[in-house]
Amino acid sequence: MTNTEQSTRFQPGTTVVRRDVHAGRVWTAKPHRVVADTGHVLTLACWPGIESLAPTTWIESLRTGSDAVREQGLDHLATGTWTLGTHRWERTAVLSHYLAGEWFSLHCFQDADSGDPISWYVNFEMPHRRGPDGIDTMDLALDLVVTPDLSGHRWKDRDEYGRLRRLGVVDDFLARQVDAARGRVLRMLDDRAGPFATGWPSWAPQPDWPLPLLPDGVDQEAELLVPYRL
Repeated sequence: MTNTEQSTRFQPGTTVVRRDVHAGRVWTAKPHRVVADTGHVLTLACWPGIESLAPTTWIESLRTGSDAVREQGLDHLATGTWTLGTHRWERTAVLSHYLAGEWFSLHCFQDADSGDPISWYVNFEMPHRRGPDGIDTMDLALDLVVTPDLSGHRWKDRDEYGRLRRLGVVDDFLARQVDAARGRVLRMLDDRAGPFATGWPSWAPQPDWPLPLLPDGVDQEAELLVPYRL
């Protein structure tokens, strides 16, 4: 754990912004409510009504289901030509775990109305960096979807990951880190370790929780995320 991670603890109930940052520009920015923060594991909550910033191509692809628009968004990522729009989260409540220094985060998706579990979701991404208002990382496209009872899993967005490889967004170094992280996640799942240890979490956003809001200037240029390379 770095000195910054040790010194920056977020208090439960406060707002933390998760940003995806590529080439010094903000790709996404979403506010969350802090549930817990040990310094090693940061647990955040998101639920319907929360507004975030996301690429307009991603927003359009969600609305239309267009794979072509989604692929165009990846091209824009590679060339740094994306534009941001406002997106409102709907239908699901999500409890997210961010492990210090790891190349993935782990999320529990459930139906926001009924509270029924939907899936565990492992998002492979660059290790997050803490700042005064939240964390910066970068989604690397590949995901692992796990059943709520941990009995089965499937890989998701492998085509998008392959496209990012071809476009040079995910270079050989990043690919090696993702491969190693895939192995750690599968061992964690097999061993029922880490966030999987206690099974599906029993939680729900409280009715009196205010919606976390994005602070002003959250879309301004960000420091480059440059992991150490061997």
